[in-house]
Parts: sequence; structure tokens; C-alpha cells
Amino acid sequence: MPWLSINSLEFPSIHTALCEPDGLLAAGGDLSPERLAAAYKQGIFPWYEEGQPILWWSPDPRAVISPNQFRASRSLQKMLRRNKFEVRLDTAFNEVIERCSESRDNAEGTWISTEMKIAYKALHRAGLAHSIECFLDEVLVGGLYGIGIGKLFFGESMFHLETDASKVAFAFLCRLLSEQQCPMIDCQLPNAHLSSLGVTTISREVFESQLKLYADHEQPINWDILPTILSPW
Repeated sequence: MPWLSINSLEFPSIHTALCEPDGLLAAGGDLSPERLAAAYKQGIFPWYEEGQPILWWSPDPRAVISPNQFRASRSLQKMLRRNKFEVRLDTAFNEVIERCSESRDNAEGTWISTEMKIAYKALHRAGLAHSIECFLDEVLVGGLYGIGIGKLFFGESMFHLETDASKVAFAFLCRLLSEQQCPMIDCQLPNAHLSSLGVTTISREVFESQLKLYADHEQPINWDILPTILSPW
């Protein structure tokens, strides 16, 4: 497996990623904002546990959703219409990633290590990492974070302390990105929870073609001008 040099931002072609484990591409390097931005533009993301070297992945197939294909169950539609939460953008990024990093569901650990949190907080300060946050009575009760590059968004993790709060955050993210003509949200790996929201899978080739079209788009999403308090549903 290729080992990345600390002095170069180059990655191997994603077509050289392993089939087993699916998508493992390289190890090493660092988590500088420059390297992370270069990775996401090529459809590569870091994913490793404490004590491991930095591992870089690009799985095939890839879990994605077009924002206008978001699917809400009846119960979620009802929750959205209630407007139980105040939903905000980029007002509590650090708290969101800290919440996402906490072990849950009796898991032994979490992949969001201290090193990862430091790196993504730096990426947020650089204007590339963003969070959607659900507040109830001024308390953060759910949210998600990810990376915005060009016209695309690369989802990383979500959490909830109140029922459906993370789903509400995802719904608002999809609405916001649909308004910005974002064609695709990368969700990395498929699971039942994401599938229930309308996430599907596409081949590496199709995913790569979307990256080439939209990661360096001439009219990228301008996150700086978006409202911090999102309009009720």
C-alpha cells in the first residue's frame, strides 16, 4: 500500500484502491487543510482509529444523494412541519464535531480522534468545513458536519440528542444545497439509516465524473453569504 510523503500533496489514483478492505488507497501524510482539500477534490477521505496511521479511502460503490432527491418519511415530514428546532448554519461547528466524536450505541470507540477534530476545526476556520445545527431552547440537540468544495458537499458525521434531530439537520442541508444548485452530497458509505433518507450508490467512475464537473466549478457555493439561521420548514 502506498505511503504518502509529508512533503507532497499527491495521492495515488483512486482506481488503485483495494477491493478488500473496500476503498483503502494509502496511508501516512498528514491532516493539513491543504491535504484534506486535495483529498476531497479527488474523492478521498481519511478514516482510521486511534493508534493507527492515517488511512485514506475511496470506496466503490459510493453512497451519494442529489439534494432534491431527499426523501422524508411521514413521521419526519410531520416533525419538519412542527418546526420544533431552530436550525442554524456554522454557529457551533466545534460543538457539533465534539458531539459527533462521542462514543454512542455502546460502541467501543469512535473514529473521530483528537487529531481528526483538530484538523477539521482548522478546515472550518479555513472556510471549507461546515455544520448544520438543531437547537431546542438554545441547546444544541443535533447536527451534522462536512466539507464544501466547489458545488459539492461531502458529509462526515451526524449526531442527535433529541429524536430525529439529525434527520432534521440533514433535511435542512438538502434544502439549502438544492437552493444552491448542488448536484450531489457524498455520504461515503451506504447504510440503512442513509438509505431511508434517499441515499443511493453510484460507481466510482460516475462519482469521479461528478467530481471533475463540480469540485472546481467556476461558480462554487459561497458559504460566507448564506444565512446563519435557516428559514423554518
